[in-house]
Amino acid sequence: MHWTFGFLVFILFSWGINQQNPELTESKQRGELIYEDFCITCHRANGKGFGKMYPPLAGSDFLLNKREESIRAVKYGLSGEITVNDKTYNKKMEPLGLSDKEVADVMNFILNSWGNTSEKMVTVEEVEKKVKN
Repeated sequence: MHWTFGFLVFILFSWGINQQNPELTESKQRGELIYEDFCITCHRANGKGFGKMYPPLAGSDFLLNKREESIRAVKYGLSGEITVNDKTYNKKMEPLGLSDKEVADVMNFILNSWGNTSEKMVTVEEVEKKVKN
């Protein structure tokens, strides 16, 4: 009896995990292609960046704690010092020329890759709102 109950709980839990938002899944797939075209050279395929030159995106406290600044950096580039995981970086990131939709997609990919998880999907509307302020 206990085995049957435990198995049922396992199946239901597993099913729930696999029921991810299809819109987010599609956004992440598009975002991965954008990442491969625009970001992989500096931040690498594993999201770990390059030493002291380019910050990691994998496990990045900056991305998770400074969502608005991250969105603006992807949209408009970034210059000046930033601190990521207690390390300071001061390498200019040029604007990538991405549309608001592309920014949302690549952010969704980054925020849900290499161990990063975000419960809140980045939307085009959020990007539009963040970049106008």
